[in-house]
Amino acid sequence: MTSYRERHMPTVLRLCASFMILAATALPLAAQEPPPSPTPAPAVEEKPAPYDEQLARLAEILGSIHYLRTLCGGEDGNWRQSMQELLNADTATEPKRRERLTAAFNRGYRSFASIHTTCTDAARTAEERHRNEGATLAAEIAARFGN
Repeated sequence: MTSYRERHMPTVLRLCASFMILAATALPLAAQEPPPSPTPAPAVEEKPAPYDEQLARLAEILGSIHYLRTLCGGEDGNWRQSMQELLNADTATEPKRRERLTAAFNRGYRSFASIHTTCTDAARTAEERHRNEGATLAAEIAARFGN
């Protein structure tokens, strides 16, 4: 019998691939309304995934990029939507993991909100570096933990 995580790993890999594409293009995407939230599945015993630490860092990076892209006048490029898809795919039945990843996203967002109040060269540089780090991290997760 396969675990929930094993069945949904291809979804996580697709999201990592999507992140790499978003990071590579860095072009703003049209804003979209988020889809209605699905009915939550019943909670199951939470076991840490072997990639949880990397996933938490990726969530923090997504939060940082979301803030910085919005600050510098561009659309956010659906970074928040990417985070929501990641949460839906990898933590649907694990509320504590979902909470930790959400906290990581918010920490990334707030860490830059407390420093950068206007778009500067430093903010643009930080956004580019985070995009590059996120793309590298997403590629590593996909390569190491993909089937």
